[in-house]
Amino acid sequence: MIPYSTQLIEEDDIAAVVDILRSSHLTQGSKVEELEEAIAHYVGARYCVTFNSATSALLGAYAVCEIGEGDEIITTPISFVATSNMAIALGAKPVFCDIKMDGNIDGNLIEALITPHTKAIVPVDFAGKPVAIRTINDIAKKHNLLVIDDASHALGSDIGHQKVGSFSDMTVFSFHAIKPITTGEGGAVVTNNEEFAKKLKLFRSHGVVKKQLWNSDMVSLGHNFRLTEFAAALGLSQLHKLDRFINIRETIARYYDERFEHHKLFNIIRIDITEQSARHLYVLLLNPELHCVKEEIFTKLQERGLGIQVHYKPIYQNSFYKERFGEQRLATAELFYKSELSIPCHQKMSMEDAKYVADTVLEIVEKYAYRGYNV
Repeated sequence: MIPYSTQLIEEDDIAAVVDILRSSHLTQGSKVEELEEAIAHYVGARYCVTFNSATSALLGAYAVCEIGEGDEIITTPISFVATSNMAIALGAKPVFCDIKMDGNIDGNLIEALITPHTKAIVPVDFAGKPVAIRTINDIAKKHNLLVIDDASHALGSDIGHQKVGSFSDMTVFSFHAIKPITTGEGGAVVTNNEEFAKKLKLFRSHGVVKKQLWNSDMVSLGHNFRLTEFAAALGLSQLHKLDRFINIRETIARYYDERFEHHKLFNIIRIDITEQSARHLYVLLLNPELHCVKEEIFTKLQERGLGIQVHYKPIYQNSFYKERFGEQRLATAELFYKSELSIPCHQKMSMEDAKYVADTVLEIVEKYAYRGYNV
């Protein structure tokens, strides 16, 4: 089975972890700080604070800007549930904005959703494709709102050679195993705001400040969301390879673009020439006439060894959200969900793998051209 995304662990990654396992500190040593400095330098931000997951990083980002009971965030329904769940965990309400057919939030629809309760706009760089962050920042500035970019898919993405992570008040990254680089589980918040960075460090470690000798003081409520030293060692080793990994993903994605261009039964998402995507996902969008056979196509592709997936069911369709917030419908998000298939695209693949994936996709999907679907 060729998964839609997976980690690539090499011998130097293993050696880096083993070195830490043989050291005196498995946690709260110097390796985490070294990783944070490297990430901040890579994305062009002043500060980076790592967490044990992107979910806890999101919670930290929301908490330190005092999003809480009665507040609202405007975000996208096409994301993993953590994006909105962590706001709900603090008593806030997610207000879902519809998307464009590239999977990213539609900036033209955001302003109409702003109320006196709105505290932040939380876009997601879907599949690694950068959102229209400058438009979002302009809206936020006009209405005195924060922008917290959930860039869990987008470490290494850029706009005009400026890295995602350098545009927003805070940006969240994920180092989950299937992301372009991994710490196993892990995440980070990057920011240029020194006060946010200080508060994030307190939030992830019990709100405790170390003073002198054995003396410490808990100055705020916090949690244990720290990244381990061996996870940081793995992340630092992987970070040095990020550009190589993205180049491999990009090469495969461009090959798919050529093979799938102007297909009658599905579309692809194009990346603007001024942008770089981390290519966390490669997405096909089935034409509406194939929606009724999407499950059949999905099953046949899996039977042929393609570990495909669908990203994502709109968050508001989950039972928890229906029970708490009622039924919701956003037209483009619904259409995107019915259309979307993620096919394999990652740094562990060879071009022979990519050819097999493309050949198989075309073979399976084009069978439906003979059933009257090729309008």
